[in-house]
Amino acid sequence: MKVVALIVALANLMPLDDSVDELDSYMYQTGTVETVGCGIRKLKTGFSVFMDIGEVEHGEFLALNLNFGSEAVGHQIIIGYAECMGLPLHQELGYKTTQGDEVEDMYILLREVKRQIPSVTAVSSGAIASDYQRLRVESVCSRLGLVSLAYLWKQDQSLLLQEMIANGIVAVTVKVAAMGLDPAKHLGKEIASLNAYLHKLKELYGINVCGEGGEYETLTLDCPLFINAHIVLDEHQVVMHSSDSIAPVGVLHPSAFHLENKTDDQSLKSQDRIHDICIQKLGSVVEVHDSLERCEAMCKPVDYSADPFDGIEHKFNISRTNNKSTFSLCCWLQDSYNGLQEDLKIVLGKIESQLAGFGFGWENVLYIHLYIDDMNKFSVANETYVKFITQEKCPFGVPSRSTVEMPLVEMGLSRAYVEVLVANNKDKKVLHVQSISCWAPSCIGPYSQATLHEGILHMAGQLGLDPPTMNLCNGGPGVELEQALKNSEAVAKCFNCSISTSAIVFVIYCSKYISSLERLDIQKKQETILRLMKISNLQEGSMYKTLEPMFLYVLVPGLPKRACVEVKPILYVEDDSDVAIETITERSCSKTSCYWGFKQESWHDSCVQKCVVSGKICAIILSITSELAVKICSDSLLADYVNNGQHSLPKAHMEKLSKFCIYLLDKVITDNDFAWQDIMSLRFYIPASLQLSVELLYPMFNTALLEFSEMSQKKIINGEEPIFNIVPVIGAGRSASSMDDVVTCELLARKC
Repeated sequence: MKVVALIVALANLMPLDDSVDELDSYMYQTGTVETVGCGIRKLKTGFSVFMDIGEVEHGEFLALNLNFGSEAVGHQIIIGYAECMGLPLHQELGYKTTQGDEVEDMYILLREVKRQIPSVTAVSSGAIASDYQRLRVESVCSRLGLVSLAYLWKQDQSLLLQEMIANGIVAVTVKVAAMGLDPAKHLGKEIASLNAYLHKLKELYGINVCGEGGEYETLTLDCPLFINAHIVLDEHQVVMHSSDSIAPVGVLHPSAFHLENKTDDQSLKSQDRIHDICIQKLGSVVEVHDSLERCEAMCKPVDYSADPFDGIEHKFNISRTNNKSTFSLCCWLQDSYNGLQEDLKIVLGKIESQLAGFGFGWENVLYIHLYIDDMNKFSVANETYVKFITQEKCPFGVPSRSTVEMPLVEMGLSRAYVEVLVANNKDKKVLHVQSISCWAPSCIGPYSQATLHEGILHMAGQLGLDPPTMNLCNGGPGVELEQALKNSEAVAKCFNCSISTSAIVFVIYCSKYISSLERLDIQKKQETILRLMKISNLQEGSMYKTLEPMFLYVLVPGLPKRACVEVKPILYVEDDSDVAIETITERSCSKTSCYWGFKQESWHDSCVQKCVVSGKICAIILSITSELAVKICSDSLLADYVNNGQHSLPKAHMEKLSKFCIYLLDKVITDNDFAWQDIMSLRFYIPASLQLSVELLYPMFNTALLEFSEMSQKKIINGEEPIFNIVPVIGAGRSASSMDDVVTCELLARKC
């Protein structure tokens, strides 16, 4: 059912002193009156999303003005907006500099709005490119349990300006402060008349045509949301703040104005849509008075540390790679008798204690793979997750995350299985956008869209979500995949790269409910979309060193929101023109030693995909299909398994396959001048249909590594902990149409 989101109130901050003309603030705009238009600061807006935003279940929301009005008439114009729109106005009087953070005044204001209008569930702001403003609005919204709406985030400013003009916004410039803008010529002009000139200045000087860089400020006199009246300026004066010959600064101060009523049918129809709560408070002004001390008392961080363990001494399975810079740490319970929530609490608690043992905390974690046994209990798992990983514990940015349902219990694992990627430093760049926008899906909670660390971009699993509605796209798996790739590209662009040129590997999780024909369509679409993206980058002249990515398709029981696909890219984004990049799917390796009787064969190359950035990164995907397994084991009895996937795989055969995997991985690693100590993560994907438990598989693969270490005299394992993870799956493979590997290995190594 379509749910309409209505603006139910306006909120405005004002300076303590009416005579204040400018305030030194990164958060708020001063110098004149600026309007939210239809819920967004300055003249920036997209009218359609606010009057009817489709199936986004936000209900009623608040139009937040992050700007100050100055001079008495300025304050009256703010009140005039409320009258024009037929909405209550909440003003926070007595603004003063707040020690530590100027945003607390906005918190006080919105807290009072929420108290008086409990139905408010979201706040709309107009951030286009300012992380400073967006992050602070998101923080306040998070503390108050509100959703941040930022539909203009990362939008093309030229298109936005055209859309605003086309939608009937009448806005005039009231401040100019940029090269090419003359107060004598350009103050008081309608934006529609300046459109062409602003684009000319963009070509000449690179200005922001929507004034995002402070080039100009505006006053909105009319817009579709002004359902009762529009504003007419009667008198004004121009005040010069700087007579700089290159970029003079001038401000237009309204001295007198009046409202002219609207009586057309459309206005009346729009007014009928306002909620009863608005009708009760039409045009009312609510002054909010509060003290900072009270705010600080209410804003103290809540300690969300998990409850202590249940007093039982649990048995854990811990694995850890040996890379000194970035390593993988994995944990699951061996004695799970509880439900998902309890298992996850115990596992996260154990990981937290393991991190502490290394002198680390959650702030050192770059990425989290969260595997659960039942996606229907995702919300329960998330409730537990957010008690451990919090903004307070991760001041440098929360980790990125992928959540997938796996057949854990069938292979003897606990109901929660967690793998974290840990860095020994905090030198990371995190992208965490919590606002709902048209850019890419929001991450409302303690997990980020992407984390960049030492040249590797770890991107959160992307679903085929339509960003402004946060709903899965209709049309099936192919459509979802296309949207997931678009979302991934939007995230990549924030790091000045593209998934079509910088991806090392795509792991594509596919739901078991999609048909074989739909899987084939997924692969074709993926190839087409990435090819078109690459062509577009070539045409735009924004090509970097090009990688040909590897692909791993994993068949799983379920995904969040019952999605058909989830895309998890890993990208190389370090800008180094001297670095040689090599991506090879099949290549003859140099002569190596013989172990366990294995020797170099030409068909070995068909098992391997690899991507190598010389001296920096080595990524490998090793696929052992059932046909190759027959060759490796040289046993006709295995052919029975090939012909009937329901048969369990004999233990002896898996032992041989585990040794072959170690042998071939070492071969590729060595050929490219990497070592086992460089491995950041190593996973073995094993189908549950083989009927081999992890209790059997972990010792089997670990024994193979120990034997290989002794035979090769290579240092592979430190201590008793395995350096790999066993990941139970329904199936996996290098193509969407044949996810039937017996064993699939995924390795990522980076030189320390």
